[in-house]
Amino acid sequence: MSNWKRTLIIIWLGQFISLLTSSIVGYSAIFWIGIETKSPEVMAYAVLAGYLPQIILGVFAGVYIDRWNRKRIMIFSDLFIASCTLCLCGLLIAGNRELVYLYILFACRSIGSAFHAPALQSSIPLIVPESQLVRISGINQSIQSMCGIIAPMIGATLIVSLQIEYVLLLDVVGAIIACLSLFFVVIPSPKRRTIENKLWGEVKECFYVIRTTAGLSPLFVGFTLVTFVVMPVSVLFPFITIDHFCGNAFQMGLIEMIWGIGSLLGGLILASKQIKINDIIVINLTYIVLGIYLILSGILPVQGFIWFAYLTLFGGIAYAVYNSLFIAVIQRNITAEILGRVFSVFFSLSTLPSVIGILASGYLASEFGVTMVFMFGGIVIGTIGTAALFIPSIRKLGKS
Repeated sequence: MSNWKRTLIIIWLGQFISLLTSSIVGYSAIFWIGIETKSPEVMAYAVLAGYLPQIILGVFAGVYIDRWNRKRIMIFSDLFIASCTLCLCGLLIAGNRELVYLYILFACRSIGSAFHAPALQSSIPLIVPESQLVRISGINQSIQSMCGIIAPMIGATLIVSLQIEYVLLLDVVGAIIACLSLFFVVIPSPKRRTIENKLWGEVKECFYVIRTTAGLSPLFVGFTLVTFVVMPVSVLFPFITIDHFCGNAFQMGLIEMIWGIGSLLGGLILASKQIKINDIIVINLTYIVLGIYLILSGILPVQGFIWFAYLTLFGGIAYAVYNSLFIAVIQRNITAEILGRVFSVFFSLSTLPSVIGILASGYLASEFGVTMVFMFGGIVIGTIGTAALFIPSIRKLGKS
């Protein structure tokens, strides 16, 4: 077995356990808040606490990811999250059960993610051959999707059988395992072209690279706009299932699971097959597929739930494919010494409109109807995919 394959397998094992336990804890905490408060407003505060720190810190976190050892950043990020979770467990066991402590935990997890996620993604090109980046991105997507399928079921089971403070300890266990796995691998550090002591100077260098790399700016804008639409629409899955298709709790959960299975299949397709056509074209075609899925979901009759379920499978596949290929395109076209900053900017700028969209989705659905939101979202995404097919600079970023 090649050294890079062994390194990735060890990292994946640790990250899978960490991501799974973290997802279980995240869902459990959300379920607990819902059960305890029954307040959508409180849930919105929890979402904001989980996203805002990453949005604010993301642009600047990338500077330190490129300056420091990326392996150590991942280890310290995991340890930081584990320490914060352990402190919260102590407070809860001592009887301090105010919701503000959970908000603080979500914020701390977001701070850790602001450093961990870009450090991990920017380390991949330092480990694997360029020809394997798409497959590796597909496997990473499959791991995330698998956790997304399993975690809600385990989280719901645990929260009704254990107190929240004991469920939170899973996060500590997962973080420790992830840290231990990283001690057994070597992740090379990129060579820095220049040493820039000013924080803002290195941030400006990142934006300069994004602006001057042909096709990268429109690719970023297109991806961000698609994410802006997809994230809030995916939040509305339960509402279209219940309000339009007259579904029940089982059907609501079934749609969420089918979307997760579709995402898992999309990742596995990329991991197992070598793409023969330009991957930028594939990204844009998946935008169009996703747009058609949302439009058809919005125009289906009340009796069309079974078709909605079938379409959701293809929607999940399209989502996984465009997300994975986008990561691989960035890894292939940006040099390693600045990749941490680029990924931090990408995660930060794509998360901000997603949060705005999620918070606005409830209002839009109640004002215009959930099916209209689906159809309008589909038209926007399909238009972006179609327009991007005719931008030569974006197409040149791809590799066939």
